[in-house]
Amino acid sequence: VSAPAGFGKTTLVTNWLSQVGSSSAWVSLDEDDNELLRFFTYVAAAVQQIEGVGQTIQSLLQVTQPVPLKSLATVLINDCLTAAAPFILVLDDYHLITETAVHEAVSFLLDNLPPQLHLVITSRTDPLLPLPRLRARGQMTELRTDDLRFTPQEAVDFLQQVMGLNLSVEQVSALETRTEGWIAGLQMAALSL
Repeated sequence: VSAPAGFGKTTLVTNWLSQVGSSSAWVSLDEDDNELLRFFTYVAAAVQQIEGVGQTIQSLLQVTQPVPLKSLATVLINDCLTAAAPFILVLDDYHLITETAVHEAVSFLLDNLPPQLHLVITSRTDPLLPLPRLRARGQMTELRTDDLRFTPQEAVDFLQQVMGLNLSVEQVSALETRTEGWIAGLQMAALSL
């Protein structure tokens, strides 16, 4: 899910998870997660909340010597293979990841994704991952800015039902045009009204 700030990426994924009925693990990323060991520590802690996921990676993360990237990723994949049922891992705010080693680890994970694991990434920009290859293989579903924009009818519904405004069709159309369907823009405009 890739769109600028304020388009509702996190809200969309959160609501979708509540409806899909699968178990999920969530990692909210920040700038400090560019360190490979820290990234894997947080991902491992998140997925180990899923029933049946193995604990092998925990011992690997405790060693004092550097562990090769592929070894960490492989152990994580093997731990996920033991999950009792399919689950979803969300990496939120992936645009904050700039470290090549983390991108390589996620790419390795994507190339070797166990069947019970589905990965959802939210980002303000396209991540440095093999997106063209995933598209070509039909292994990726994308939601982008245009998919997240409110339609004129959604803008009417939001302004009337959520914000409690009773605006004319022309007024809603003007707001929707000026904000280009951007939910945060519509909300700010509604609050100022």
